[in-house]
Amino acid sequence: MTAAPEVTDVQAIVEQVWSSFLGESEPLLPRPAEPGRPFAADDAWSAAVSVSGGWDATVTVELSADLACALTRTMLDLDAAEPAEDADVADAVGELVNMIGGNVKSLMPGPSALSLPAVAAGRAAHPSGAVEVSRFDGAWAGQPVRVAVHVIPRTDLQR
Repeated sequence: MTAAPEVTDVQAIVEQVWSSFLGESEPLLPRPAEPGRPFAADDAWSAAVSVSGGWDATVTVELSADLACALTRTMLDLDAAEPAEDADVADAVGELVNMIGGNVKSLMPGPSALSLPAVAAGRAAHPSGAVEVSRFDGAWAGQPVRVAVHVIPRTDLQR
């Protein structure tokens, strides 16, 4: 069996990182998990980082486009009416997954390395054959956010 972080650990990490970036004025709230995606691929931003070494996994963050822009405006202290540039949104979403992924990596067996974030307007991919082992579904300002951890099960030959 491949080691995996507990869902409660992932939730605690996401909440801690979220509040450090955005403060506590608008809390990130857990929401019931639902099958499928909470938003359409063409209305989403996502990012992924890979952990490799003593533990191998991919950590993904998916958010609606509206939430990604609101997150960016809050992180960069932009006026609410000011549109967020795509490059700024990519930086903000990438930094978010980087911080969450680094904290998840610290919970697992090491030593491991964290990749640079891959950010997409749409959905970030995880390796084929990967299995989702932990997921946190939340909402901020009424908009959905999903953080998931995927691992590729090791075969006896890989051990």
